[in-house]
Formats: sequence, C-alpha cells, structure tokens
Amino acid sequence: MEGFFETITRGNVTEVKVVLASVVMALAGYQVFLMAIGYGKLRLRFLERAPATRAHRAIGGTIVVVSLLVAAMCLAYFELDEAAVHAVVASALLAVLALKLVVVRWWHSAGRFLPLLGITVFVLFGLTWLTSAGDFLSD
Repeated sequence: MEGFFETITRGNVTEVKVVLASVVMALAGYQVFLMAIGYGKLRLRFLERAPATRAHRAIGGTIVVVSLLVAAMCLAYFELDEAAVHAVVASALLAVLALKLVVVRWWHSAGRFLPLLGITVFVLFGLTWLTSAGDFLSD
C-alpha cells in the first residue's frame, strides 16, 4: 500500500497529506458556520436554514471520504511510533465522526447530542491537523 501512495502522489506523500488535511480543516470550519445557520444561531439574508443544512450534509460526505483517504495514507506510509499523539487523536476523531453519522442516519432519538458531537468533531479535526500538518508547516 505504501508504494501505491508513493505512485499516486509522485513521491510527495507528506505534502499531499498536508494539503488534503488542510482542505478538510477548512471545510470543517465551514461546516460549523453552516450549522450555526441551520440551527438558527446565525441569520444571513443570502442563506436560509434548509439550504445551509443540505450543504452541511453534502460537504460532510466529502469530508468523510477525504479523511478516510488521509487516514489510509497515514497508516500505510508513516511510522506510528513517531506520532503517537496524532494517532490517538485521529482515532478518537474517526470514532466520534462514526458516532455522529450513526446518530444522523439511524439513532434519531440521540439527535439532541448532534451539536455537541459536531463541535467535538471540529475540535478533534483541529487537534489532528495541528499534530500533523501544523507540525509540518511550522518547520
């Protein structure tokens, strides 16, 4: 699998991972903005609640796919011992993201926890980004 990522990134696995992780982080911030509109906490003339919620769901699907790609790159290419904190935070992120998806899709009675789960996902995305892409960009 390591060779696969080497090939598709033309030997720039770290750089591609950083770019993808940074895009995911930016989209995660946009997700918080969209749901602030969706929950009625922020009112804008040019964007109503229903379209903001639909956009949140569509972008969320994209974030999940790209996040899983980045996770696969991390697992296949990078040493786990070098980034133990990153691995723990990223694992927590994937677990909370999976829980959020379960609540949205099947466990509707737990819907009251969606704002908390969403903020937790955003914070974990930020910590995951900081422990990887943030370190890379600060060098």
